[in-house]
Amino acid sequence: MSTKKIHAQPPEKLTGIKLEEIPTSAVGFKAIKSAISHITNEVGLVKGIGLLSKLNQKDGFDCPGCAWPDPDEKRAFLAEYCENGAKAVAEEATKNRVSPLFFTTHSVSELSELSDYEIGKKGRITHPVVLHEGKDHYEEISWEEAFKMIGDELNTLDSPDEAIFYTSGRTSNEAAFLYQLFVRQFGTNNLPDCSNMCHESSGAALTETLGIGKGSVTLDDFNHAELVIVMGQNPGTNHPRMLSALSETKKKGGKIITINPLPEVGLMRYNEPQNPIKWFGKGQELTDIFLQVKINGDVALLKIIMKLLLEKEKETPNTIFDHQFIKENTTGYDDFIKDLETSSIDELIPQTGIDFDIIKEATDLISQKKKIIICWAMGLTQHKNSVDNIRELVNLLLLKGSIGKQGAGTCPVRGHSNVQGDRTMGIWEKPKDSFLDNLENEFNFKAPRKHGYDVVDAIEAMHQKKAKVFIGMGGNFISATPDTEYTAVALQNCDLTVHVSTKLNRSHVIHGKKALILPCLGRSEKDIQAAGEQFVSVENSMGIVHSSSGHLTPLSDSLLSEPAIVAGIAKATLKDSSTNWSSLVKDYDNVRNKIEATIPGFVNYNTRVREKGGFYLPNNAREKDFTPTHTGKANFTINEVSDLHLEKDQFIMMTIRTHDQYNTTIYGLDDRYRGILNERRVIFMNPEDMKIKGLAKLDKVDLTSHFNGEERIAKGFLVIPYSIPKQCTATYFPEANVLVPIQSKARISNTPTSKTIIITIHKK
Repeated sequence: MSTKKIHAQPPEKLTGIKLEEIPTSAVGFKAIKSAISHITNEVGLVKGIGLLSKLNQKDGFDCPGCAWPDPDEKRAFLAEYCENGAKAVAEEATKNRVSPLFFTTHSVSELSELSDYEIGKKGRITHPVVLHEGKDHYEEISWEEAFKMIGDELNTLDSPDEAIFYTSGRTSNEAAFLYQLFVRQFGTNNLPDCSNMCHESSGAALTETLGIGKGSVTLDDFNHAELVIVMGQNPGTNHPRMLSALSETKKKGGKIITINPLPEVGLMRYNEPQNPIKWFGKGQELTDIFLQVKINGDVALLKIIMKLLLEKEKETPNTIFDHQFIKENTTGYDDFIKDLETSSIDELIPQTGIDFDIIKEATDLISQKKKIIICWAMGLTQHKNSVDNIRELVNLLLLKGSIGKQGAGTCPVRGHSNVQGDRTMGIWEKPKDSFLDNLENEFNFKAPRKHGYDVVDAIEAMHQKKAKVFIGMGGNFISATPDTEYTAVALQNCDLTVHVSTKLNRSHVIHGKKALILPCLGRSEKDIQAAGEQFVSVENSMGIVHSSSGHLTPLSDSLLSEPAIVAGIAKATLKDSSTNWSSLVKDYDNVRNKIEATIPGFVNYNTRVREKGGFYLPNNAREKDFTPTHTGKANFTINEVSDLHLEKDQFIMMTIRTHDQYNTTIYGLDDRYRGILNERRVIFMNPEDMKIKGLAKLDKVDLTSHFNGEERIAKGFLVIPYSIPKQCTATYFPEANVLVPIQSKARISNTPTSKTIIITIHKK
């Protein structure tokens, strides 16, 4: 048996940092150059350009990156994608291969010593492989043997609840539906997914207040908005095509307020990529007012703004609040106002770290507008009071009547390309009874009713050996989750870990007693089944369901599609299932017919999904229908400000992405928009804090997190002076995930608090 150490964390090695001046605008020529460079290096220029010509086109394939929607009408011939979308496609279509021979010459322990970037660059996995107990090398295995191993392991469990079935947001609607169907026929609701770690707080808050866990706006609403407020978000890196929508808002006279601890370049100025004439120069100004809020000071800031709006409303009644909307569509207004009046601006201001005059300037702008969109991402959703954050911004929109009208509403900006669709398909540990009833009627089985594990609960169950099998449908679980060393032990406690993947990642080296890697087709590849070439469907972050058809020949004859892999596992596991899994995979139209029969909103699915651009799912909040809430109306709520208390020498740390990164996929080592090149182990600090701590630029430090008397350490980070509020710091994930305690999580949503970690900093 191997005694070599397996490394769960990225190595504590520096790669040679280079600093450059922070750019003044985003996108433009450098973004075009970067995209072409990645495509050329990974795929080859000619093949790459042909591939990009199909990306996000109506007859092409959906970007495997973010879930930002495509235009309903005409798509841009030149670059209907962003720089990071091009990087995502380059990664998927890479020339690099991870074959059985690769695993013969590279041990698991050796691979664990590499950085996540180095592991990812090894390439696409070509064949299913198995790691037998006590071994240090994966070996080739047939699909039939792999499916049998999974089925045998699942069927020896004392209870179906001893298995965990994780899902990444990249999985198609068809694969996700089959996956949850198999899991529920197996007998459990243990279906944690990546939403648990990002927008679960949004879903919980929006469902309570508006009756739907999704946003209410469409892309066209940005053409009619008078004001867009962007909170806790860096679209220049994470959703660059969103900048085009914000650009259209500005062109049509709208204003933009940005609320964020960092002044992200992409929200300041923007060079339009579709117009070569505008690739150079200063670019278009986007943000009109920047509120540089302290980490997790958002509820305090929103309370101040609404108190100031209330004062204006009292001075000139019926001019600031939309009382007709409030009377006809909401409940809880009086209690909300009573609570708001008890808040003290003097007590709230220090929590924000913002000059009061700038807050008043922003309030004046808000007071003048009726059509307001609020956009947000994980800067709001990964705190202890994350649900409060989202409910409070809903309060502001309700006061202004900015829900259910053109140019106004909620816009949670989702991450992975089909993370919203996965949830629609039933990937959820807390399914509604009505959905389970529909499954039972259509598939003739008894669905489990007990709620399953979310991500945090699943990790704890594996750590406590209550769960013994982990199956991941996509994703990189170990690098996406909190408390790296704790999570690693949890996975290693399992009897079997299985990962359905396209590329090698760190989760493949943090394994159970036995481990399987099952390689699947990428979005860009043709999917040929018994009935011929297939397409899949996805749902973007604004509720549009559309088709996605790969165009490349699969890199290996040994790849299977995700639906085929699910069906293979199901047939090997469920001996008494009456479901014809082979028929469902033979022709994906058969899967879509079953989706139509069980999930509302999918009437004539196979017809409508073939329409260019797809179709919108029903959205009650968009229609100003709030009857699905527990009161039958939109709900004002009373929310709590942050209760964090920092001792002397303590700081708040938030984890963030680099520009060369999407979720856990690391395309390169640069963070161009923050002036950091060739390094990831950095911590951004306020210059005055650095002076007090006696730290200079590029000093090497160790970071220690503090939670309930527990300490966790991440070593070897370089200090970078940056524009960030005092006592606030920022670091990249997954390098800093080890500092996020498994028990530090949001109320209600149970989301890990990766944006509010209390740390101390120690110079080496």
